[in-house]
Amino acid sequence: MQSPSLISIAVLSALYAIPGVADETTSAATPNTNIERMTVTGRAQSLYRADDGSLATRTNTPIERTPQSIQILPETLIEDQAALEVTDLYRSISGVSQYAYSAVTFRGFHQDEILYDGVRGDPFNGFAIPQLFNIQQVQVLKGPSGAIYGAGSPGGLINYVTKKPAYQHNNSIKLGLGNDDFTSGSVELTGPVTDSGDQRYRLGVYQDHENPYRYNTDVRNRIIDTGYAFDLGDSTTLTLQLTDVKQNYGGARLRGIPADKAGNFLASTRWNSNEKSDFQRLDATVYQARLDQDINSWLSTNVTLRYFENTEVQKYHEPISMDDTDGDGIADWAARQYRNQTRDTKAGSVTGNLVAELGQHTVLLGGDFFRQKEGFYYLRATASGGVLGLSYTDPQYGVTDVANYQQKLNTDSDTTALRYGLYLQDQWRITDDWDVLAGVRLDGFDDKVIDNISASRDDYDDSGFSYRIGSTYKINEHLHPYATWATGFVPQDAASQLSSKGGPFDPEESKLAEAGVRSFWFDNAININLAAYHIVRENILQTDPLDTDKLQALGKVRSRGVELDVLGDLTEHWVLNLSYAYNDTVVKEATSGISRAYSDRFANAPRHQLGLWSRYDIAAINSAIAFGADYVSEQFDQEGGRIKPYTVFDASWQSHWQNWQFQLNIKNLFDKEYAVSGLINRTGLFPGDHRRVYASVTYHF
Repeated sequence: MQSPSLISIAVLSALYAIPGVADETTSAATPNTNIERMTVTGRAQSLYRADDGSLATRTNTPIERTPQSIQILPETLIEDQAALEVTDLYRSISGVSQYAYSAVTFRGFHQDEILYDGVRGDPFNGFAIPQLFNIQQVQVLKGPSGAIYGAGSPGGLINYVTKKPAYQHNNSIKLGLGNDDFTSGSVELTGPVTDSGDQRYRLGVYQDHENPYRYNTDVRNRIIDTGYAFDLGDSTTLTLQLTDVKQNYGGARLRGIPADKAGNFLASTRWNSNEKSDFQRLDATVYQARLDQDINSWLSTNVTLRYFENTEVQKYHEPISMDDTDGDGIADWAARQYRNQTRDTKAGSVTGNLVAELGQHTVLLGGDFFRQKEGFYYLRATASGGVLGLSYTDPQYGVTDVANYQQKLNTDSDTTALRYGLYLQDQWRITDDWDVLAGVRLDGFDDKVIDNISASRDDYDDSGFSYRIGSTYKINEHLHPYATWATGFVPQDAASQLSSKGGPFDPEESKLAEAGVRSFWFDNAININLAAYHIVRENILQTDPLDTDKLQALGKVRSRGVELDVLGDLTEHWVLNLSYAYNDTVVKEATSGISRAYSDRFANAPRHQLGLWSRYDIAAINSAIAFGADYVSEQFDQEGGRIKPYTVFDASWQSHWQNWQFQLNIKNLFDKEYAVSGLINRTGLFPGDHRRVYASVTYHF
């Protein structure tokens, strides 16, 4: 492939280099020099590819020397796809699809726990969906992460790397418009405060508003993101961050669209079980401090403190039946409950790592502590309390007034959850081509749940042991195979242990065997990653279809599959990003009393997924066009109801002129009607968004 010209390199450096900290464990004591040391050998490398990452090991490690599947989605890909929240990016992550709300299906398993900068403390915990305004990278680790991060889904782990104060000035103002009355605006300012750059700042403000197509919905997001970094000498840096988030989703918490067992919608996709007065509101504030220090040439340390407070209020109408009122054999009516829920959460974590470079060994010793307190207050009204049902075909909203409902106290609880762990890891470079990684972790938890209604208290504590061993080997310049074996240990959530939920339940345990090969072709222009895995997971909790206030534990679930990721330059100006996944997740041993619906395919676990994003740069006019596709095969909900396969297409155009960037994105290009996932029959299937058009203009200064 022809090498880019010096002009092309200069343009790429100016337009696409990302200032600031590119990875959460990069030593902040050393000024970021991404622009100065960038070597552009192709469009994919300069736009979408990351060669190093610390998510899998907590140390800066080349991905090709990491014995586990990992994907890194940089800010450029996020911007090109006009991704506002993580659900917009699933097509670019093999093995990941939508479950419900903020949760995903990850290698066949339901997962909703995430990290920020490699530590616990998700301000969107609950039902809110993480936003991407202040995110520089989305990092994805496939398989169990227990040996390094403790409790977590064996399917994988998502880590958000937040934007940090940068050594170079990088300021922008952005305005956006779209259909469904979408408007957005943001300001981002970052750069050095002092001439030497030993003090730096970041200030970001984002606001949006839209009226989505489903009845009674109204969405507003506001994010204020700040940061300040100090270089305390030549080898120590302190970075302080504060983020404030407000979300107000009117007409939510959204349930799905009623559907029959064959996956056919029984109502318009605009149908909503919620009244106009219903809402989901989130107020969250996050504080984070990180200290990085290079003690000497071979020893370094970092400590991160993260704390957040949030309040999530949900007032919504829940469909509780599927009734056939005219006797034609087709459900056409939903009885409803009114649910008034408030969750107040305060959580803090401390994570410390000591990294020693001892010849051919990189040794990591670390520990973390996480404490979360949550108060849950839940009032409920039923038909006897004045709540009316809703027709599927002719819904009449506003017939009753919520203020007149007779609400009864259902839950009043206070939960305290402690998670703590110690871990040790050794990365041994046996030869220049052969690496071995081994790690162990001891986890403990101590949970307390107080039921204020019955004045009772339940305590749960336990400990678990996780380990991982893996190896990579460089056969030649083209082929880099790897293999790993890992285990996981996950205590059940404290609130899930209540006897009213069906608890107590045993902790989850999981095992993973994975083998793969990373390959590089045509002078590194094409990178192909292939991975095969086998996961066994025990004691998974699922909602009881017969009583959604209770949970059930499955005996054993097996997941196995293959993932293929292709990233490369088809020509000097044409980039391809392709992800394919095959997954087969089934219940192998069902606990006594589990519904027959669980005896075959696991819920919301498609067998096939294919995601495509391809961009072509038109250098003559300083513009680019892109095309995307997302295919998800047949799925089933928790009661065995079918979710039809779907394919949707996206397109975008981007152009630069002086300091201006203009962009147009069309999502669901052909306005396809489809469902992405489902829970249980009466709550319906979650519809994918209809055609969305977004236009934005950004000024850099």
